[in-house]
Amino acid sequence: MPEQLKKAIREIPNFPKEGILFYDLTTLFSDPLAFRKTIDIFVNCYTDVRPDVFVGIEARGFVLASALAYALKTGVILVRKPGKLPYKTYKESYELEYGTNEIEIHQDAIKPGQKVVIVDDLLATGGTLEAAAKLVEKVGGNILELACIVELTFLPGRARLEKYKLRSLLTYDNEKV
Repeated sequence: MPEQLKKAIREIPNFPKEGILFYDLTTLFSDPLAFRKTIDIFVNCYTDVRPDVFVGIEARGFVLASALAYALKTGVILVRKPGKLPYKTYKESYELEYGTNEIEIHQDAIKPGQKVVIVDDLLATGGTLEAAAKLVEKVGGNILELACIVELTFLPGRARLEKYKLRSLLTYDNEKV
């Protein structure tokens, strides 16, 4: 099955800058069979260990969190870029493979002690997922797991997130631009 899902992911060389191979998961989302299989795999992972909410990281994490929350009858929390959430927020900065950014969460998004799974499309350096985890912890969430579809194992993301349980469906072991 992993190879079937990998075939649904478009690879774009030199995006967003020279030397980066970008894994475009929008093509997986637009493929009905691949998208359904991806969600089904995750749903099976969380059927017994039910989170209270899924936290989706802007923007592709929203797609995953929403589908999982619908399937498992939970809530969805959005972690967004600065200035996009209308209420009081906490902000966390992080480094990307090719720059820096910030994300925010509503201060009242998660009730203390709620069980949370944070989802995003791809793990590279781990900065985005780490920042989201810090935000969830700041608002009192109990992180069950960090989850992504793709993990780039040639980058240090997993090591950076070693204090968390981490699930990835697909791995890429070397970058070929």
